[in-house]
Amino acid sequence: MSGAGQDTGSKPGGQRDFQADVARLLHLMVHSIYSNREVFVRELISNAADACEKRRYESLSTPELALQGEPFSIRIALNKDARTITIADNGIGMNHDELVQNLGSIASSGTRAFMEKLGTAQGGEDRKVDGGSQSSISLIGQFGIGFYSAFIAARHVEVETQKTGEDTRWLWSSSGAGTYAINAVEKSAQTNPGTSITLHLRDDALEFLEPYRMESIIRKYSRAIGIPVFLTASPDQDPREIGDGRAIWARARNEITADEYKEFYNEIARTFDEPDLTVHWHAEGRYEYTVLAFIPGSRPLDLFDPERKDRSRLYAKRVLITDDINILPGWLRFVRLIVDAPGIDLNVSREMIQQTPAFAAIRRAIVNRLMSELSKLTQNDAEKFSRIWKNFGAVLKEGLYEEPEKRDQIYEICRFVTTLDSEGQRTLKDYTAALKTNQTAIYYIAGDDISRLRASPQLEGFRQRGIEVLLLSDPVDAFWVSNALGYDGKPFKSVTQGAADIANIPLESGAEDKPSQAQTPSAAALIAFLKETLGDAIADVRSSDRLAESPACLVASEHALDRRLEQILAEHGRAGGVAKPVLEINLKHKIIASLAANIQSGADKSSSEDASWLVFDEARMMDGEKPLDPAAFRARLFRMLEKSVAPPENE
Repeated sequence: MSGAGQDTGSKPGGQRDFQADVARLLHLMVHSIYSNREVFVRELISNAADACEKRRYESLSTPELALQGEPFSIRIALNKDARTITIADNGIGMNHDELVQNLGSIASSGTRAFMEKLGTAQGGEDRKVDGGSQSSISLIGQFGIGFYSAFIAARHVEVETQKTGEDTRWLWSSSGAGTYAINAVEKSAQTNPGTSITLHLRDDALEFLEPYRMESIIRKYSRAIGIPVFLTASPDQDPREIGDGRAIWARARNEITADEYKEFYNEIARTFDEPDLTVHWHAEGRYEYTVLAFIPGSRPLDLFDPERKDRSRLYAKRVLITDDINILPGWLRFVRLIVDAPGIDLNVSREMIQQTPAFAAIRRAIVNRLMSELSKLTQNDAEKFSRIWKNFGAVLKEGLYEEPEKRDQIYEICRFVTTLDSEGQRTLKDYTAALKTNQTAIYYIAGDDISRLRASPQLEGFRQRGIEVLLLSDPVDAFWVSNALGYDGKPFKSVTQGAADIANIPLESGAEDKPSQAQTPSAAALIAFLKETLGDAIADVRSSDRLAESPACLVASEHALDRRLEQILAEHGRAGGVAKPVLEINLKHKIIASLAANIQSGADKSSSEDASWLVFDEARMMDGEKPLDPAAFRARLFRMLEKSVAPPENE
């Protein structure tokens, strides 16, 4: 690995070669490209797997290159006394020239060259491999730098190798300081074609000599590759198989049992429940990838973790690239996902994917497929879907707010608790199919407790008319419904915002319809008195056609935010807090009628003021809020109680 393009003469002008300090370049590459030290194990195992795959392929046309009486394998041996790690394979091996080309030239990929050679040799025609074409060959490396990751942990590296079909065995060695050596070595009776890489570890890398540490790395990154991986913990111990090739997603669906799916799901999800939905498919065409997805049968404890990480794992040809990738949007973070995309663009460290159109297309396709499967489940197994919605409906609805372009798909699977359906199985399609005469909107009320929502006074007029109202109790509901344009041409309208506009919808049979007192002098005097008494606590006072049994309620102004959304924003420090509400009063209620009579007669103004504030605070409490001034509320309540229980003056 000598310096590239050395300038041997002094030239006054013209074209010149770049100068390269190869030792410095190698140091920067090893310590800057890879953010995780342990990946050198993955890279070297992947190279070994490629070597085995190359030998398998070459033996199809040259049978004498085939293994005799032994399977392909990768063997890793730890030696604490010698402070070495040895990774050996019985693959294709390398000769002198290939060592120079593959290990002596940074970014020269033997795998890439092999694939190019195949394409040239076959003239574009596929050579069949175990029933498949050359495109099915599972070769992993592509950049030609994975081998150098060994210097992350090693101060010195030795590669002993013999090319299959050749007699000479070679030893390549380097300390990563800009030079390397290649020498022929004597063969022993036990040596066979293949490659053995020995890493002499740095002082700060001795952790990799611990068997549990090495085993965990192998299981994490490489257990799914098609070549068995064996680990020898010390020279006096027998090897144990660690990598078992369990790439269940690479098998045909009809070959996998339900128990095998469950076992694999329990392993990756680290749970003991059964998945409620398993989706497994292989996509071909412009982009090729395989997906195995599970929807858990129970809600994870960290479902609402602020970081909202999804559980996706990205593989390339069965090798784990990363388990920290946002393939799924946040509103599908509960799905346990495996994606094996052999052709996806990676950066040179293979730790991050490139944000390319290919990745975006795969992401869209996966989301669409998952939504399609959920939609099918609503028709084919309503009970199972009901469990999924109960566990994850609140998360799925986040997509209505975060990805408006997905709203139509999410709407189709949404289930709601309503004033007519306490089981939470009502769909928007059901709702719009049952609209009342003259009803032009989908009505909803948002809050944090279903029981309190059911008891909301704002619903009374809707109930009298048989109008169904969505009861939205998840925190995200207040956000998505305020931004949604509507469904099936019908806008969403909060029953706690603006005028109710339900006077033209006929009352249900048997509902009492008393004449309105909104235009009477006493009503006008009452409204004026309430405005004066309550002052800055309210934005307005008006008579209500949404109340039937309660004396009063609070609603947001026509162009203000829904009251529930305002409360959530205020709880999270929104500047300005909650806007002043509108007080709606039920002129037909006995308390309001009596208050109007007292005001009109001018009797005991202080009692009327106390009553006005108590009506207002009672409306606040029905909305789940505290009285505006708890101490004043207590004093007013005691004064009213004293008057109500005081004995007549003539006794």
